[in-house]
Amino acid sequence: MSTNVPPRSLSEWFTATPLGQYLLAREQAYYDAAVADVFGFHALQLGLPRHDFLRANRIAHRFCVACNSGAELRADYRDLPLATGSVDLLLLPHALEFHADPHQILREVQRVLVPEGQVIVSAFNPWSLWGLRHAFSRTPQVYPWCGRFIDLPRLKDWLALLGLEIVAGRMCCYVPPCSQDKWLARFRFMEAAGDRWWPVGGGAYFLHAIKRVRGVRIIMPQRIERLVPKKQLAPVPEKVAARDGAIAARETLDA
Repeated sequence: MSTNVPPRSLSEWFTATPLGQYLLAREQAYYDAAVADVFGFHALQLGLPRHDFLRANRIAHRFCVACNSGAELRADYRDLPLATGSVDLLLLPHALEFHADPHQILREVQRVLVPEGQVIVSAFNPWSLWGLRHAFSRTPQVYPWCGRFIDLPRLKDWLALLGLEIVAGRMCCYVPPCSQDKWLARFRFMEAAGDRWWPVGGGAYFLHAIKRVRGVRIIMPQRIERLVPKKQLAPVPEKVAARDGAIAARETLDA
């Protein structure tokens, strides 16, 4: 793909532009660390089928759902053809900013997750240098600046209303959104400085949440052990005093 041709999708932007490759490397590293120790039966990624963010996870059944071709399952995110409470781990790599109804997507996420299921969201941060470029972009129809960046506090509120408790999160990509590798290399020192001096100014952020359900208690299978019958002891006859025995003998003879 020529650098003069604007990317037609977020996936193309990730692979064809230096800035996209820079962000993709950091997002892949975060997802690899976050999903490595998550267990269950089914793991799902919504969108970006060309990029496997579940590759470090050890769940046997891992699949991707996308609106276009290239995924194991093609479907609309607003109406997932999955059973309620069937997914243990769900990833949303930039699935909310580029969809007309992010609220409904989150409702579907909450529906298909099992109790204590986990969801990880990555999104662009509007309160950053990347957000400034998004706001004042000369090409607002080009990826990723055509998306609707979601404010971090707002997304936290949406998750909380759905019973998704946030347990972890972080920012990344504090460098200015430069289009050339040499400028990205020069500003790379801002990554370490950003975490310390400007922790809310990363170009992208991650949120890790768990579905909490009130009144649900996980019942573990109990091992049934056969009880060994107790030894029955033979009754011991009581001693009868001599006087009581004589009285009892007389009563028997009289009868």
